[in-house]
Amino acid sequence: MKPMQQNLIGNIEHLIGEVCQTITPNWPLDQMIAVSPYWHRIEHNFEQVSKQLEQHAGSRMSMDADYYLNGWQQGEIARSALEQAATDLESGYTVEQLVELLSYPTLPLTPPPLLCDALDGQRDLSHQPAWCDTITHQISQFCAAYFDENQSDWHAQREKGLFTTWREAIERDYSVTLLMKSQLINQRAKQLPYDAELAVQSVVTKLMPEESAQRDYLQACLLRINGWASWCAYLNWQANFQGQRTNHLSDLLAIRLCWEWLIDDQQRGINTIWHQWQQQWHQHYKQQAKTNVLHVWQRAHELSYQHQLLSMLRQQKPAPVARSAVKVQAVFCIDVRSEVIRRHLEDQSSSIETLGFAGFFGLPASYTPLGTEVERPQLPGLLAPSLIVTDSCGDAKKDVQLEKRRKSTLSKQLSWQPFTKQPGASFTLVESMGLGYLAKLVKRTLPSQLKPISVEQLAMPKQSGVKPRVGREVSLQQKAQLAADILIGMGLGERQARLVLLVGHGSQTDNNPQKAGLDCGACCGQSGEVNARVVAGLLNEPEVREKLHDYGVTLNPETLFIAGLHNTTTEALELYDVSTVAKSHQDDVTHVLKQMRSASCQARRERSAAIDLDEAKLSDNQLERVFKRRANDWSQTRPEWGLVNNAAFIIAPRQRSKHTDLQGRVFMHEYHPEQDNQGSLLEKIMTAPMLVTHWINMQYFASTVDNFRYGSGNKTLHNVVGGRIGLFEGNGGDLRGGLAMQSIHDGNQWRHQPLRLTVVIDAPQARIESIIAQHAVVKNLIDNQWLYLVRFTDDGFERYQHRQWTTWRE
Repeated sequence: MKPMQQNLIGNIEHLIGEVCQTITPNWPLDQMIAVSPYWHRIEHNFEQVSKQLEQHAGSRMSMDADYYLNGWQQGEIARSALEQAATDLESGYTVEQLVELLSYPTLPLTPPPLLCDALDGQRDLSHQPAWCDTITHQISQFCAAYFDENQSDWHAQREKGLFTTWREAIERDYSVTLLMKSQLINQRAKQLPYDAELAVQSVVTKLMPEESAQRDYLQACLLRINGWASWCAYLNWQANFQGQRTNHLSDLLAIRLCWEWLIDDQQRGINTIWHQWQQQWHQHYKQQAKTNVLHVWQRAHELSYQHQLLSMLRQQKPAPVARSAVKVQAVFCIDVRSEVIRRHLEDQSSSIETLGFAGFFGLPASYTPLGTEVERPQLPGLLAPSLIVTDSCGDAKKDVQLEKRRKSTLSKQLSWQPFTKQPGASFTLVESMGLGYLAKLVKRTLPSQLKPISVEQLAMPKQSGVKPRVGREVSLQQKAQLAADILIGMGLGERQARLVLLVGHGSQTDNNPQKAGLDCGACCGQSGEVNARVVAGLLNEPEVREKLHDYGVTLNPETLFIAGLHNTTTEALELYDVSTVAKSHQDDVTHVLKQMRSASCQARRERSAAIDLDEAKLSDNQLERVFKRRANDWSQTRPEWGLVNNAAFIIAPRQRSKHTDLQGRVFMHEYHPEQDNQGSLLEKIMTAPMLVTHWINMQYFASTVDNFRYGSGNKTLHNVVGGRIGLFEGNGGDLRGGLAMQSIHDGNQWRHQPLRLTVVIDAPQARIESIIAQHAVVKNLIDNQWLYLVRFTDDGFERYQHRQWTTWRE
């Protein structure tokens, strides 16, 4: 190989790696967790990425002018915040000019043109299909078949890889040839290399010979199929946990790029399509974006909320709580939905203390239900599980019997699935089984008041005594170390109440392929029930409690840990395994259950307005029935609002915010700076929960500002792909990820305000700065303004910006 050719191949290989690295993974539907689609761009400043995406992808990171004008007129955006934003971004505009500029129409953004766009410009698209749509559809249908494992009866042979399999298939696929009336596709496909990198090199040098534009060209091609690119990135993310890698993403890029070559007529004169496309390409990149006025308004909106939040927190005066006064400690997930129920539970009694902790409760586990081969992660997507949790009744022989029984029952139930999922199956079932089955089908369409059977309960006898537990292979020392880490992390290393509730959370919806996105993100889109029950059981083990002395933790001998669950859709609170509670604690449990029911009633009344209910006309029981009916209604597109309007993360003692109505917009993690002299606890929070809250915040942000690229469109048009991979909006197009419009918009107005996260920490300057300096990811997020950082001081707050602290003033 000649040196020049080697350099060219090496350069293309480098560009492929750079471009693929910008794609963020999307988790499958059954593990749907929030992910920031900008995650692999955080080494660049937020404003810089905003401008890049506007030019390189036609993607805006702000709302339109009308949105900000309405916020200004409603008083949600303060004049002082607008002035500060204009100064921070060096816009050069006055407040009056910024307001006036909102009256000008917002120009639509367009992605860089590809050759297919130039071809479509020559077609009558009112009577002819577009090349852009056709190419996306073909790639998408091929990928759906290739990656499917759960839905289709036919599966692609994957040993040759994504690109080579597509390369062979496109030679024999005449669907595009017939649809587009182009006879050259199949013939030209036979000329393609079988190697993806060689294909990329060949196509790029022929279509985009100008080396300075090649990276942008590859980026533009990959972003046209961003949904499937995100799925390929997820597969690579999982492979990395095993020390492996995949070529799916670079193969997908090669496929999209080869389509550009397949439709190229190879003519290069002045009046050719290729020449027109090149002119359009260069014209697009000549348009240098000035300081975008909408960026100033976006920042002003964020600063306005920040001012409101800090003003509320400043009014809160922390007061020490006598240890003897606290009878119940309830640990909830940091999820913003927990803020509402925590506030109402605290209102029941001054003897109740609530704390915030990541909802997987520090358990680095995957869960395998008894009698199945499923292995379900129950921890944040950033982490790999190191423990396996399964079900047990505590008796190994009985476990074997229960396992056999469950396998048999599940096998019989699952044998009906292929039959019931076929088109027209409901009619066939009625004909085969008689009209008696018709009643069951009708019943399924009527909202029930019952809680659906969970995976943990399915085909399991009610009185079996089975519950999730840490496997027997885990030693006592490992259990004790894990228990100590969990207690210290929750802020319970030094004191515990008589009753400690570990309250996970989960949602309840029907006919909702994105339902995992409403469950606990810290549990990888699952309910927190398993984690809460395992940790409660672990902390109640006498041997573990005794061993905790070796790890610097002493448990109150009267403390009992009980697992619970917060149903975020119905606001119901329940406790598990209460039938086995010792007599010494039965009265305590009975009393706290009454308090929990009262808190649920109050939380429902607070949430009623958000789901258009007139709570004043309904009794507590009526309101509860309405919430349950909504949760089980298969036609309900907005069963709950999830984490909508999330905007801040408080890392501090609960006393810093206890009597403040934070409107369900704030993540809250318990942290006591005086118990963390070395800063190790704060380091864990800032390098894990803070990253997770940033991901959630940016998923809602991106789904709102650019739902076409980073959201999933209209929920009523969703079709599941591959059983769990993702969604199509309709019958094709790119794979959709992110949130549906119904999760962020109520049909009349936006329910989510896309604001960057404000993180408020109660810790010394030096401790925070040390953590920032040690972790590049944290440093990038803060220094590049992907989130705002504020700390409590003795008499107010300090902001961290441009690597220095400044006093916040009202």
